[in-house]
Parts: sequence; C-alpha cells; structure tokens
Amino acid sequence: MSLLTNLLETKQNRLCSVYFSSGFPKLEDTVKIIQGLDASGVDFIEVGLPYSDPMADGETIQYSSAVALKNGINLDIIFEQINEVKGTINTPLVLMGYLNQVLKYGEEKFCQLCQDCGIETVILPDLPMIEYENHYKALFAKYGISNVFLITPQTSEERILKIDEMSDAFIYVVASSSITGAKGEISQSQIDYFNRIKAMNLKSKLIIGFGISSKSTFDTACDYMNGAIIGSAFVNFLKDKGVARIDEFVTSIIG
Repeated sequence: MSLLTNLLETKQNRLCSVYFSSGFPKLEDTVKIIQGLDASGVDFIEVGLPYSDPMADGETIQYSSAVALKNGINLDIIFEQINEVKGTINTPLVLMGYLNQVLKYGEEKFCQLCQDCGIETVILPDLPMIEYENHYKALFAKYGISNVFLITPQTSEERILKIDEMSDAFIYVVASSSITGAKGEISQSQIDYFNRIKAMNLKSKLIIGFGISSKSTFDTACDYMNGAIIGSAFVNFLKDKGVARIDEFVTSIIG
C-alpha cells in the first residue's frame, strides 16, 4: 500500500497539502522545502514541475516557474533532488506538471524515475481522459503510479462519475473555473458547487485546490470536502521569507 493510499484510508478530514515549484526560490531549495514541509505536519506535498507554458497556473506560480527555469531546473535535477530525500521523510510526494513535459522527457523514462524515487501519484491537468484510458492507465499501472483527475464547476455529472470510477488516489476539486491563485474568501456559489459534489456520495476522497490561501479558506473547504491544497499563498511566502520558516506558514493554516 502506498503512503498516500494509506493516508487517505486512515485520515478522513482536514487533509492538508502544500504545493511549491521545484527550484524556487533557489535551485537547491527543493530538498529544503520538502524537508521543511515534512517536519511541519502537512499530509502530502505537491511538487510542481516548472514549465514554460503552465496553462492552469496563475501569476504567482507562473512567476515561480519562470524563476526556477531561469535557475536551471529541469526534470533530471528534480528527480535527483527527490531521490535525495527518499527514505528520509514520511510525507507522500505528488508530482504536478503537464503532459508535454512527460512526452518530451520520455514516458517510460519519466515513469521509471518516478518509481525509482518513490513517487506514486501524479497530477497532469491537461491529460485527456481518452488518452488516459487508451494508454496512460496501463503505463502508470506498470510503474505503480496513480493519476489524479481534476473537476471544475462545469464538469458534467457523467464525467465526474467516470472520474470517480477511474480514480485510486483522490479527486482534485478545482474551486473555481479559473487559474490558480489566492482569490479571497470562498463564495456562496462555490459552496453550492461543493455541496453538489458532496451530495454525489463519490467513493474517492475530495481535495479542494485553487484559491485556498488562508486558515479561513482552508477551514471552509474542509467543512465540505476531505481537505485542501494551498499553492500560491505558500509560493508568495517563500518569495517573501525564504525556506527557513516553513513551519510558521503551515501553522498559520492548520493551527
């Protein structure tokens, strides 16, 4: 059983994940950030794979990706950095990137290195479901990798049910029909959307992302779903305060 699967089976609510861009603020900070988040008590860590055309990312994460790429980050370095912490942390790592990165790098090579580094879950927002069904489902299974699908307020009930059927990790519930980034408080229309998804009684754990940026928004998200992912707010924290006070940020979110 994978670390993430075990986590999702044993913890039912207030699951907290934090996203960061590998190689930001400095190239060598990836290991320090993973270690800091592991020590801070987050439930799983979303390791971002910086990309030149991050279609789902807002200004903050686009900025961090651009800085990381300028620093010289690439997939080879990221896998080396992750391998450095393998066996030394207890927090599951999830890779979040884009399909073109996998294609350019080489699908088999990418999956093999995920397996070698202990990565068991990936999020590729632009991976078409038909491509997953016809090809990546078998490829990922070969290497023990779970894929996470995203749903939005516009996702049809039929598609949500199909995603639930195919998911063996969690479903990423995009809080709004937009790119990542802090958006202030959660609106009534978002709460209505959360309630609609909750009423479907899906088998998968539901983790909210996009716009979760404070204790207030995290607490509200956890009132409706199993947990939430904080990204842009943490990237801004790293930009302003560096990597030495990560526990301070996490404490401000989860108490």
